[in-house]
Amino acid sequence: MIKSTSMALAVLFGLSAAPILAQDVPTLTIYTYDGFASEWGPGAKLSEGFEAICGGCKVNWIAADSSIGTLRRVQLEGDATQADIVLGLDTATIGEGMSTGLFVEHGIDLLAFDIPLQWSDPVFVPVDYGYFAFVYDSESLPTPPASFEELIALPDDFKIVIQDPRSSTPGLGLILWIKAIYGDDAIDIWEGLAPHVLTVTSGWSESYDLFLAGEADMVLSYTTSPAYHVIAEDEDRYNAAKFTEGHYTQIEVAGILASSPNQELARAFLAYLVTPEGQATLPETNWMYPVLEPAGGLNPGFDAMIDPDPALLLDADAVTANTRAWIDEAFSTLR
Repeated sequence: MIKSTSMALAVLFGLSAAPILAQDVPTLTIYTYDGFASEWGPGAKLSEGFEAICGGCKVNWIAADSSIGTLRRVQLEGDATQADIVLGLDTATIGEGMSTGLFVEHGIDLLAFDIPLQWSDPVFVPVDYGYFAFVYDSESLPTPPASFEELIALPDDFKIVIQDPRSSTPGLGLILWIKAIYGDDAIDIWEGLAPHVLTVTSGWSESYDLFLAGEADMVLSYTTSPAYHVIAEDEDRYNAAKFTEGHYTQIEVAGILASSPNQELARAFLAYLVTPEGQATLPETNWMYPVLEPAGGLNPGFDAMIDPDPALLLDADAVTANTRAWIDEAFSTLR
């Protein structure tokens, strides 16, 4: 009887538990975004956990400034890419990822995940999920806006920081969030938001740093972002504004490159990602919800996060077909 997930994975994928010569050590190269591969992100702990069961492999993380950047890189590199896996695409970008023809089916029997929709994608494996929201400091903003309409109605000196949808998945998420609620009237919301936009940064980290420095009243982030402050800093002043219209869902995924010479090892890594042990790494390093119950459960600090009801998500084909036009629509009001 297999008594541990680690041993089960080793048996399932034929991974040897015996040591191997250094020159024969297989290296799994994963393209991801900078936050995932940073010293405070989940990459290092996931490497440690997987390397302990893979029979002598090494995990090599290569980070771009965003997950969209990782997709652009493999598009440019094509079959010559170093990557075995791309991790960090999401429900807004997997359609484009699929259309490249660069990814192969993962071949993993996926379990029933604790995510906002049923998942059976043969190419992309879910990693974690969350909901976009505007984060604010309750000490300086005791009563935040509770809808896009309330935000627009505030004086023009009320400022928000958002991210560029061409380079940032949260930035693209805001485009989809507004479109999911307002449809053809989305441009009216963007025209109302424009006077409140302090700046559009290339990525999330720059935006959040500006907010924490007091440069803006709110920042585009996630409903779970305050969990970091509660759990890591014992600070409860930062909250996500609950919008009555609902919050847009993001599910982050990982996929195997068809050009990878290490597809068996890549499948083993993705299988490890969706075990309770692998999922335990993600909530308090990537500050997103796990796709299934992690080993040890979820930190109670997440209990205080807002309920995103209703959770919004557009059809993936519609997103792929219309992303460029929707981005142009938003940018026409911000120039």
